[in-house]
Amino acid sequence: MQRRHLSLGVLATAVGWPWLVAAQPAPRIGVLLLHGKSPGSPQNPNIQQLGQRMASTGWLVATPEMPWSRNRYLQGDWDGVMTEMTDHVKTLRSRGATHTVVVGHSMGCPAALSFAARGGDAQALVLMAPGHVPVSYYNAPSLKAVRESIDEARALVAAGKGDETQRFNDINQGRQLPVVISARAYLSYFDPGSDAEMSVTAPRVPASTPVFTAIGRKDPMFPRVRAYYVDRLPPHPRSRLTEYAGGHLDTPQEVADDLLAWVPKALSA
Repeated sequence: MQRRHLSLGVLATAVGWPWLVAAQPAPRIGVLLLHGKSPGSPQNPNIQQLGQRMASTGWLVATPEMPWSRNRYLQGDWDGVMTEMTDHVKTLRSRGATHTVVVGHSMGCPAALSFAARGGDAQALVLMAPGHVPVSYYNAPSLKAVRESIDEARALVAAGKGDETQRFNDINQGRQLPVVISARAYLSYFDPGSDAEMSVTAPRVPASTPVFTAIGRKDPMFPRVRAYYVDRLPPHPRSRLTEYAGGHLDTPQEVADDLLAWVPKALSA
């Protein structure tokens, strides 16, 4: 007579002995929460409150001060940004995270897309009020000062002076800001062909990575976000684009409930 050998777990389930089934550890979600560009920082109330909401659910949350904050503006180059993000995600893993999600606001969004496009350890992305759009410096007359700085930086690199510290321009929320940085590093943040440009990195995000974009109807990016990068993302059944009533700074609070509901579903196989 042929015998069937059942594992202890299967036998316990079959005969109603649930206490013999080995308990599976609950997944731990780790979140790298990235603030927006200066004057953005981890101390921004919208970022703080969102981080606290996520932590209250048991998620592991890191809210580091990134190189585009008021205190660090602008440090290093884009490769350095990616290195910092990698280190923060490794710390989340060391704390017990089994899944990692990058959540960005404004300039945190191109950083999140770039991180995923470069093969970073992120199983899902949440992009809130995406900002910092290098390609716009060449199609918006009001951003002429930045376009001229990009052209100057390119000329310096071509002349072999790319590593010399210079003074360049940025415009953020309509306000012109000086940037003291090398031409090569400046281009890593501002060149329309760089990995800081979302339309460049969106098509390279792994097809297995769902992306949640949250945009307010009062946000200047609202009319063009879909054509700009959302439609360039590889299709994923759990990716979504959601509209909210507010503006650029309101989105982290408006998206909170939907974010908390979406992330676990997005990470489920």
